[in-house]
Amino acid sequence: MYLASTAVFIAEIIKLCACFLILVFKTGSVPRTLYIIRKEILEQPHEILKMLVPSGLYALQNNLLYIALSNLEAATFQVTYQMKILSTAIFSVVMLNRRLTRQKWLSLCLLMVGVTLVQLQNSLSSAAGESIAEADNQLSANSEDESAQNPIIGLLAVLTSCVSSGFAGCYFEKILKGSECDMWVRNLQLGISGSLFSFLAMFYDRQKIYEGGVFQGYSMVTWMVITNQALGGLMVAIVVKYADNILKGFATSLSIIISGMISVYFFDFEPSIQFQLGTLVVILATFLYGRPDAPIPRFIRPQKK
Repeated sequence: MYLASTAVFIAEIIKLCACFLILVFKTGSVPRTLYIIRKEILEQPHEILKMLVPSGLYALQNNLLYIALSNLEAATFQVTYQMKILSTAIFSVVMLNRRLTRQKWLSLCLLMVGVTLVQLQNSLSSAAGESIAEADNQLSANSEDESAQNPIIGLLAVLTSCVSSGFAGCYFEKILKGSECDMWVRNLQLGISGSLFSFLAMFYDRQKIYEGGVFQGYSMVTWMVITNQALGGLMVAIVVKYADNILKGFATSLSIIISGMISVYFFDFEPSIQFQLGTLVVILATFLYGRPDAPIPRFIRPQKK
């Protein structure tokens, strides 16, 4: 089994390499790319410090999610974690001065409900799939785990994670759109700070890394997953640059549904009525958010003089 901490670090390194290659392609030469890196990154370390904020918040978010999962039931976690959709919308209004109509707020609430219904199927099915024999064998262990769980700590952790997710996303969007710096240079700056945090996280597994090496448990599938994760992170930056974090939330929600539909054909996934209802709610929310707002009645419009 590979170590998650090393996988995250390798993903950041792949992001850095991909951004460098894209810059080389855009500039047409390696010397020109190295000049841009020297001028925009090495000679402006304060720009990297700006990227420490979202990187640090994402690292905090990952740890908070671990605490939340350790102290909450899976179903409770899935419901409360969808609050990140609303927190992103609130920070978009506060930090980015974005205007959201009542129709868009309604669509965001529907999106939160729809994603919850879709993702709850996995939680409930996994809980219902345990056999009676397994339940008997693990009864004492489960009782100890339940007594060790603290729902208040878990709830605070997941709510804090939702807030940090919304703030970090809108902060990154504001930096990405609020400066003339090239998007791929920004991704390099974010990758450098992210690599720093992920490298520090590997110290938690330093004993295992010392015994088995950084690439222990890696297979072709592992490398494919890590590469997909890294390139997916760059795609998120493109979405944030040319769209926004709210639309990214809709895209993520639709991707969950598409993954479920693909799983029907390849992994014998059986969608329940709850999954199908959640899918319809997500589609309705997407339609409402993209639908033009109702025009202002003529008698309310300001008259031109």
